[in-house]
Amino acid sequence: MLVRAQVLVCGGTGCLSSKSDKIKEAFVENIKALGLDNEIQVIQTGCFGLCERGPIVIVYPDQTFYSHVSVDDVPKICSEHLLKGRIYEPKAYKEATEDELAKIKSFGEVGFYNKQLRIALRNCGMINPFDINEAIGRNAYQALGKCLTEYTPEQVIDIMKKSGLRGRGGGGFPTGLKWELCAKNQADQKYVICNADEGDPGAFMDRSVLEGDPHSVIEAMAIAGYAIGASMGYVYIRAEYPVAVERLRFAINQAREYGLLGEDIFGSGFNFDIDVRLGAGAFVCGEETALIASIEGERGMPRNKPPFPAQKGLWGKPTIINNVETLANVPVIILNGWEWFSSIGTEKSKGTKVFALGGKIKNTGLVEIPMGTTLREVIYDIGGGCPNGKAFKAVQTGGPSGGCLTAKHLDTPIDYDNLVALGSMMGSGGMIVMDENNCMVDVARFFLDFTVDESCGKCTPCREGTKRMLEILKKITEGKGTLEDLDKLESLAHMIKDSSLCGLGQSAPNPVLSTLANFKDEYIAHVVDKKCPAGVCKALLTFVVTDACIGCGKCKRNCPADAISGEIKGKHHIDPAKCIKCGSCVKGCPKGAIVVE
Repeated sequence: MLVRAQVLVCGGTGCLSSKSDKIKEAFVENIKALGLDNEIQVIQTGCFGLCERGPIVIVYPDQTFYSHVSVDDVPKICSEHLLKGRIYEPKAYKEATEDELAKIKSFGEVGFYNKQLRIALRNCGMINPFDINEAIGRNAYQALGKCLTEYTPEQVIDIMKKSGLRGRGGGGFPTGLKWELCAKNQADQKYVICNADEGDPGAFMDRSVLEGDPHSVIEAMAIAGYAIGASMGYVYIRAEYPVAVERLRFAINQAREYGLLGEDIFGSGFNFDIDVRLGAGAFVCGEETALIASIEGERGMPRNKPPFPAQKGLWGKPTIINNVETLANVPVIILNGWEWFSSIGTEKSKGTKVFALGGKIKNTGLVEIPMGTTLREVIYDIGGGCPNGKAFKAVQTGGPSGGCLTAKHLDTPIDYDNLVALGSMMGSGGMIVMDENNCMVDVARFFLDFTVDESCGKCTPCREGTKRMLEILKKITEGKGTLEDLDKLESLAHMIKDSSLCGLGQSAPNPVLSTLANFKDEYIAHVVDKKCPAGVCKALLTFVVTDACIGCGKCKRNCPADAISGEIKGKHHIDPAKCIKCGSCVKGCPKGAIVVE
């Protein structure tokens, strides 16, 4: 159907939680009521990336960008923009500049995207993930056809090796080399696995690709299967991603109906099909051998390597495992050529990387940048810096497996080797920003608490060692730590890092080691001065009523522990022995007369 305009409504999980599905329905109803249903098409897409501004609606072909849209805004957008051709200014995206709020009236002008290069995310927010024809209109399955009709499996592998694509799931192993190792192992059956078990706190890159562009991953898995000689693939995805699971399964069925999966694809004699396996949300199943064990119906626990999965993987057969983002790059490399892809990024880290930018940052969302972009560009130029005028303090890259980097690292080009050299890692792409109000000791405790809970318990260093580290960190945050504890903490961290069986245990100490290296003064303040400089660790806080108290009694009435005494119009006092440090007195004081020391 030829239309004069399209209304694209974000259908990513974040926007769906803000009722974007209702917004889509409202557009359909209002457009019909205005008699424009033959002229204007409404499409629900995947994530646009700028999650902080959701729900987002973009009107094409003029690319008008509307943010924070609600159901109540829809009639006005329809009557003003779609009927009368005038932009509805109250919801047109506004971006803060130094001098004024500049109105951004075009998707292409939104500053959040200026330094991005969308390769893995190329179709997210651009197509209807339930319509294979829209994916094909954006070149889906052309790369698969090219491989099956023009290239031998060896040539496909050579293209991937020359491209320099490295795994986007953590370790950064060269993708082409992994495929080559598997292809060389002869077997009656081989497997391709897509690792969509995205478990890092704050990470949602893979989920967004599967929600917005599932066909890119399906096509890439078929290409990988052709390259290594596999006829079966599995997508291992956590059950907590119901939207991604639904769209992925729908896309797989569509691909089968179109003859793009199954037998004799493109009349080439190549057979390949895909099935979906749901994970129960175990973080350790992001490790490839634990993932394999889970698919096989066993408890998700890592296995000793060698043999590597490329030699002996799923059900003992040669297997390659790539994560969603890695696979999303494959079709574009085939179509545009390895020279094009390898021209992007740095010498040892080619292409782009998707990050889930979150925490104390103005523009939370998905960011895809060329490798070599600096942390400063991501945090300030794209992310907009910390909100409310707060000072930037640190950024955690790589999730629980990564480390905290500071202001002195802001001009570091982002790539695999640079982050590892600084005591962090790329990981799957979580990037959590912290400001002056974050306690770095508490941050380390938070991430370690997560890895302790997610440890499978198979090896002693991880099972026992991380618990001992967590005990020490809790002791420090409760004001009971000593300088000797800091030495024990660092010694334990190195021991666990060197002796754990899999990547979970080997990387679990990274947040502790990086905060010890970059914020040692905060640790010393906790154990020597018994103070938390950021005012986060409750056991180390003291609530004091200042002379600004007017004796209104509101704090006394709000206190759940009956820890505040005083007469009306007289200065009140807080009993430290009774105070449970809930902060209700601070929040309720009309004069700001209660401070935390």
